[in-house]
Amino acid sequence: MSLLEGIRGPRDLDPLGKEQLTQLAGEIRKFLVTEVSKTGGHLGPNLGVVELTMAIHRVFDSPHDSIVFDTGHQSYVHKLLTGRHDFSRLRMKGGLAGYPQRSESIHDIVESSHASSSLSWADGISRAFAMTGQGDRHVVAVVGDGALTGGMTWEALNNISDDNSRRLVIVVNDNGRSYAPTIGGMARFLNDVRTRRSYRKLYRTSRRVFDRLGPVGRAVYRGTRGAAHGFLSRFTNNEALYSNLDIKYLGPIHGHDLTALEEALRQAKGYEAPVIVHVITEKGHGYGPAVDDAADQFHAVGQIDPETGEPVEAASRPSWTSVFADEIVELADKNPRLVGITAAMLRPTGLNRFAEKYPERVFDVGIAEQHAVTSAAGMAFGGLHPVVALYATFVNRAFDQMLMDVALHQAGVTFVLDRAGITGPDGPSHHGIWDLAILQVVPHIRIAAPRDSTRLREELGEAVVVDDAPTVLRFSKGTVGAEIDAQRRTADGVDVLREAAHRDVLIVTVGPMAKLGLQVAERLAAQGIGATVVDPRWVIPVPASVIEMARDYRLVISIEDGIRVGGIGTRIRQELRAAGVDTAVDELGLPDEFIPHGDRNDILDEVGLSEQRIARDVVSQVLGTEGTRIPFARPLPAESVDVEERERS
Repeated sequence: MSLLEGIRGPRDLDPLGKEQLTQLAGEIRKFLVTEVSKTGGHLGPNLGVVELTMAIHRVFDSPHDSIVFDTGHQSYVHKLLTGRHDFSRLRMKGGLAGYPQRSESIHDIVESSHASSSLSWADGISRAFAMTGQGDRHVVAVVGDGALTGGMTWEALNNISDDNSRRLVIVVNDNGRSYAPTIGGMARFLNDVRTRRSYRKLYRTSRRVFDRLGPVGRAVYRGTRGAAHGFLSRFTNNEALYSNLDIKYLGPIHGHDLTALEEALRQAKGYEAPVIVHVITEKGHGYGPAVDDAADQFHAVGQIDPETGEPVEAASRPSWTSVFADEIVELADKNPRLVGITAAMLRPTGLNRFAEKYPERVFDVGIAEQHAVTSAAGMAFGGLHPVVALYATFVNRAFDQMLMDVALHQAGVTFVLDRAGITGPDGPSHHGIWDLAILQVVPHIRIAAPRDSTRLREELGEAVVVDDAPTVLRFSKGTVGAEIDAQRRTADGVDVLREAAHRDVLIVTVGPMAKLGLQVAERLAAQGIGATVVDPRWVIPVPASVIEMARDYRLVISIEDGIRVGGIGTRIRQELRAAGVDTAVDELGLPDEFIPHGDRNDILDEVGLSEQRIARDVVSQVLGTEGTRIPFARPLPAESVDVEERERS
């Protein structure tokens, strides 16, 4: 039996000697490469924290001591050390989540994958322990250097430093990267620490001197290592970053030297006050293909060949992200006012190609969505047209800035929201299902949802010429489906995808839900029910032609991949009532729940967004059968009934 198979909880690490721990670290890396290559997941970040996670669990006593991971994508090693070894369905329904999850283990605390929040969690937990007589419990927050670019981290540090009576250890996992290389002045400072020759030279020299003294010298070296780190840090000015914070600082520590890590963490634990332990790690450590990957060191991978790191199969169609990446460059070629802004996600959002061609026109602000949006408002005031590219789930963090800095000031800023709707394997905090409900309350905002690549290019071009209000373009994760051509386009830009002779049902689809709408219409036609399918393209504000068409139909069905509560369907219903149109509206979308990880199509089926389920419900609504789902379709006028019956007989 391997050493890893014998680890069923953190205390199983305690009796292991140095050689066994080294062997265990190797087994963990081999396990991660083997298993994650089958399922996909966050491989590079976890390979980089093997020794660090082992050291934390040897020094601290989870769950008595609370361990909080910032973002949580680097928690695979933590899962293994707390007894979760079945990675066969990682990030799939019924399998382990890709982030900490309380339902899996009492060792997991924070499930949200939104960065820069861990220190606030740690601040709150440690305060609660102090106030409830649990002063013997420690709190450990593991935060990456990328998360230090987020303002919330520094808000928490400001409060933590105001109360030095708590047992709180902040481990800065410094690998110089979030998704890609960490940027900004702070990143430059930390990079200087990582590469400063004065520190490395003193460190190597001191170790060689003590080693020459034999076993006694090495014992003295180990005993004084923490103090030496503190001295070397001060000598090389590493503490300057935290000079205005009343928090002890240890480091930098070699993040793959388990002995050094344990010594530093034990010293930090012994302070019984807030301590920062600065650890230098290498993302992808121990796996050549990851270390050599210049893009993101295998931050997140799909299924890969474990020997080479190459994808098992290439995508047959382009991704939504790649279509945007190409089109924004073409638009930038024609319009020198266009600039790009992203929050530590240059490559994931597709702005990397823009940056490669026009590096002076693309700004990566770090994990700082609020700053990104307000900075964009300032750029718009100065005569530019910013395109802010984010994941849909992360725009939630900058809602106030979009409302009060962009919209209030009528700033022409375009927001491109990638990974909108159900994203699948990354779970509740990565699904982009709230943006349609949240953003449509912003006055004068315009929201577009393309159904295919042609419409993405078209709508992006329309968005970037709006200079008096915020515009939003949202699209899904993954590959773009087949092109869906319209039969005709209305004067206000609504695409009619299918037009029925019998005006029974008007199906209004949002973005990629157009395919589903057409499939439903086919099934309804087989039942003798006429269904017209339209794609508004710009879903907010609701186009006037959608309201006018709805007058002539018995029932309106809206289909969207956002939450139903306050969604596009709700807005259509409100606009119909305001216009005096009494056609009933059935709003189909996602429940206002935290939806777990799983396959996108499976999740949509489970919530009722399948062609079979929708068509069955609509048939009963139109025919008025017993147990009919409400709302009911408006009855046909008496004279129309006779005509309908004759035509269908």
